Amino acid sequence: MTRISAAITAVGGYVPDFILSNEELEKMVPTTADWIETRTGIKERRILKGEGLGTSDMCVKAIEELLIKRGISASEIDLIIVGTVTPDLIFPSTSNIVSDKIGAINAWSYDVAAACSGFLFALASGSQFIETGKYKKVIVVGADKMSSIIDYSDRSTCIIFGDGAGAVLLEPDKEGFGIIDSILHVDGSGRQFLHQKAGGSVKPPSHATVDAREHYVYQAGQAVFKAAVVGMAEVSAKIMEKNKLTSADVDWLVPHQANKRIIDATASRMGLDAEKVMVNIQKYGNTTAGTLPLCLWDYEKKLRKGDNIIMSTFGAGFTWGAIYLKWAY
Repeated sequence: MTRISAAITAVGGYVPDFILSNEELEKMVPTTADWIETRTGIKERRILKGEGLGTSDMCVKAIEELLIKRGISASEIDLIIVGTVTPDLIFPSTSNIVSDKIGAINAWSYDVAAACSGFLFALASGSQFIETGKYKKVIVVGADKMSSIIDYSDRSTCIIFGDGAGAVLLEPDKEGFGIIDSILHVDGSGRQFLHQKAGGSVKPPSHATVDAREHYVYQAGQAVFKAAVVGMAEVSAKIMEKNKLTSADVDWLVPHQANKRIIDATASRMGLDAEKVMVNIQKYGNTTAGTLPLCLWDYEKKLRKGDNIIMSTFGAGFTWGAIYLKWAY
């Protein structure tokens, strides 16, 4: 029997209009535009402005574009998975809200909380429903409104993150295209280096936690940087080795956009030239779960049917992994 694989058949994306530049951040925290760009590769990031707007609103924009491109309606969707750590509400899940807003009346949905690895983990999960033959159309979204949990007086984090959303449609393929393999990892001991101190069941919100500014991202930058360099580089090399791919075989690396130096280290470990690496960190910063699909969105016109693509990520948890896929259109 011919193997069914989950192929990406459409991509949609959305970034807010408001641009927060390095020059603006110079006025907010003790830093310089040159220092930010040199250390991270970021020149600007997008911020979602507007009363009552949340992660679901960005998801809706990305999905609506995807549906138009594919020429289908929301009622045809079987499942929606949203990777995010900035949900609209603690409950219900953001994916439930998105389903309602787009009119996906025949779909069920759930969220995946794996920080920067959220989209990759959700993509691996969503592909299983296609591969088993259970569903025909699965939408996977990576989206975060990081501005909602960033302390803009903390120089170590406010320079890094931005807001955005990207979405892909998965459909069955029997011609050898789509997701071929994945390697996923977690190490919960890494939580001490990157987390949100309060707001969960261990430390619920209180006047004390708000006053202590514990509802923002906390990051021990150097420890996270070292772990990310090793994690992303090694898992990317491992998935190449596992699938007998050389650097010449790989057409594109789609790396998580956390830091340009981490991206460069991963590409170097894989033996890839810069022209094979998708980079948009300079425009959007780190949109957490949004980075990978936003790269596909930005580079979609350069992709060719049959291209060998490695997607690689590293996030809080720690979470990391890689997916190997063949582009289907």
